[in-house]
Amino acid sequence: MRRILIFSLLVILPSCNTGSSGTDKDIISVSIAPFKYFVREIGGADFNINVIVPSGSNPHNYEPFPEQVIDLSKSKAFISNGYMGFEKAWLSRFQEINKDIVKVSLGEKIDPITSIHNHNGDHNEDIDPHYWVSPKSAYSMAESVLDLLCTLDPNRKSNYESDYEILHKKISELDRLADSLFSNANGRSFMIYHPNLAYIARDYGFNEIAVEFEGKEPPPSRFRELIDIARAENIRTIFIQKEYDKRHARSIADEIDADIIVIDPLSEDWYEAIKFIITELHRSFTGNIQTD
Repeated sequence: MRRILIFSLLVILPSCNTGSSGTDKDIISVSIAPFKYFVREIGGADFNINVIVPSGSNPHNYEPFPEQVIDLSKSKAFISNGYMGFEKAWLSRFQEINKDIVKVSLGEKIDPITSIHNHNGDHNEDIDPHYWVSPKSAYSMAESVLDLLCTLDPNRKSNYESDYEILHKKISELDRLADSLFSNANGRSFMIYHPNLAYIARDYGFNEIAVEFEGKEPPPSRFRELIDIARAENIRTIFIQKEYDKRHARSIADEIDADIIVIDPLSEDWYEAIKFIITELHRSFTGNIQTD
């Protein structure tokens, strides 16, 4: 039903007046919730922010709600991930409803990881789209958001640059924290249900092992292999994202007597979410795990 409503909007909206949103603030649409953090930190309250994929939803196969499409049609700009699966399915349709929208992909300036991500057979992503989880990628993301906001409102450039410097310091705090905590983690491995932390693993010198196999639970042969790896590398923690059911990770966790740690990389509070991920990864390497 939602898809039918959206297709109807895609036909109706281009012929409608999309210039007014009922507010004196311009709207910026962002593909995922963490991007809202960057816009808010640099732009303050100057813009209303329309998040297409909210925290707790799966961005790889998400279908937007009609009201999100309506807000997108009124947006001055759209900040995309650039590699996310749902964007591949919807971006060309989004462009049809707002041909004047300013488009920025935060993935353009990052160093991408080539990796085929299959999601329940729906589609493949040939570039790992989860770059925002690493503080080292966040530097270029913040720069891209700053450039966009200065383009949208040049009169506020000095304000945006000042707030950008504050955000840059916050990113540096997380970067230094990760460098410190992972200084002795070179070559260590962690296990996660859905591969989501490859960038932070690459940038700070350790390895991600995914439980999920081609977007699904692993077959018996891979399941046994994962258990052997976990035991050989003394992995006692399984990470899983908030949007996934913990039962997906329970079977392997029970086999290796591991704790399950729920993380939320799609949180609107990017800083706190990434700080938690860094801290919990470090605890998984040291064995000092704290669970609820």
